[in-house]
Amino acid sequence: MLVYTLPHIIENAAKQQPEKIAFKYLNDTITFSELNTKSDQLAQYFISQGVQKGDRIGIYMPRCLETTIAIYGVLKAGAVYVPLDPFAPISRIEFVCQDCNIKHLVSIPQQLRKLKKFSSDVGLVSVIGIHQEVSYATSISWETIFQVSLVPSTPVNILGDDLAYILYTSGSTGTPKGIMHTHASALAFVKLAASMYEMQDAIYGMHAPLHFDPSVQGYYAAPYALATTIIVSDAHTKMPASLSELIEKEKITIWFSVPLALIQMLSHGNLDQRDMSSLKWVLFSGEVFATKHLQALMKRWSFATFSNIYGPTETNQCTYYHLNTPPVEDTPIPIGYTWGDTAFKIIDTQDQEVQDGDTGELVIRSATMMKGYWNNPTLTQASFYKDETIIGAPHIYYRTGDQVCQDEEGRLRFLGRKDHQVKIRGYRIELGEIESVLTSYPDIEEAVTIVTTDVKTTQKKLIAILLPSQHTTIDIEALKAYCQKKLPVYAIPDKIDIYHQFPRTASGKINRKEIEKRITS
Repeated sequence: MLVYTLPHIIENAAKQQPEKIAFKYLNDTITFSELNTKSDQLAQYFISQGVQKGDRIGIYMPRCLETTIAIYGVLKAGAVYVPLDPFAPISRIEFVCQDCNIKHLVSIPQQLRKLKKFSSDVGLVSVIGIHQEVSYATSISWETIFQVSLVPSTPVNILGDDLAYILYTSGSTGTPKGIMHTHASALAFVKLAASMYEMQDAIYGMHAPLHFDPSVQGYYAAPYALATTIIVSDAHTKMPASLSELIEKEKITIWFSVPLALIQMLSHGNLDQRDMSSLKWVLFSGEVFATKHLQALMKRWSFATFSNIYGPTETNQCTYYHLNTPPVEDTPIPIGYTWGDTAFKIIDTQDQEVQDGDTGELVIRSATMMKGYWNNPTLTQASFYKDETIIGAPHIYYRTGDQVCQDEEGRLRFLGRKDHQVKIRGYRIELGEIESVLTSYPDIEEAVTIVTTDVKTTQKKLIAILLPSQHTTIDIEALKAYCQKKLPVYAIPDKIDIYHQFPRTASGKINRKEIEKRITS
């Protein structure tokens, strides 16, 4: 059977290899057959409760096997799942529930304490996955769901253009924005990923939580290729030595995470004591991987191919850059080439294509692209670029907000966020360039640069915040001298601060907004 929508992935896998482990979390496993049956039972419950095609259902739980049952159960009912960050403030969760008009929530008993804090104004009708009652909704345990006897029924008619999931990310105004992906956009990405990373029968290590877009690769591309996905626990993510032990123990062949997790494994993962030769692919995305750390890790794991993956949540992955040997230069590696049927342009502030080699904003057109932002037509319209070359049938591109250029070899190079480009002392400065120079200095793990305004003089100042290697001291004067050799004088930071820990977002990225608050408060 051809895969037309996401539920077919698990149905096909259950037919082809029913007893094979589909997902593993800690010591618990679920086979393709078990997952197919249990997700059918959950879907049948939703349909019995009047859930209609296109209804939004929340999934509120940390990494666990129940997430797999939840997503496929929701999709089989024809509904749309909305992952809710289990560590986000209750106010944010309630906002998303109300914004999406969520009536049903899928969770686990460990979330009960937080669930009890929900307001009755949220409008929930039922909470699946907990035993105890909550005041605002009916509670249904997982045991009750799995006792349901499956009855023959007419499958929900799901089309490729129907919504599959909505991922909420932070908006520039402070209000979360919901990114809508269809079955078609997700499947376009799934098929490309499964093919490119040779996922057939792989052991896939999934570091991403459900509300973070790289999870799509683990929850769909891996089972599409009949691979086994190892869901990395929250406890593992906090202990680099535990992560390296997990890769060795499970003989993981494909690893996908943010650079931070790899840097921490390099520094504190006891790699000398581990046999990690099972690794065939090491994929990373989300932030710039400091070249010196990448070089060091690639020398240790010379048996693996490394891939820099680029793509905002709105487009899924849209570019790649493979490395079989460590980069020679100390400059940031490219984000590489577009894949599949992806097209791109680099445009200036007037929406005109730039000259070859010049810098501009990257706009992307792809089958993997989002449908738009939930309940926000104004933002949706502003986020797309129309190429009117064909009158009456414009090509629609997503505006990434990322500054790039294309080098002589046709590779795209990421130069920073459009909103990270600032003008100071009469010069336009790319903060990412400064950070790249700072992280190339010995014993600096990560760096952030921000611009502040002196209240007395109203002059703008560049401040660099550094995260040094453990048990090291940075000679600030020597670092400034180093910057003078690498940067123009107007790009040298006015002040350098040292942090021993950076605030992070749920996906592991540096929380720049939080750092800016600390600096300016």
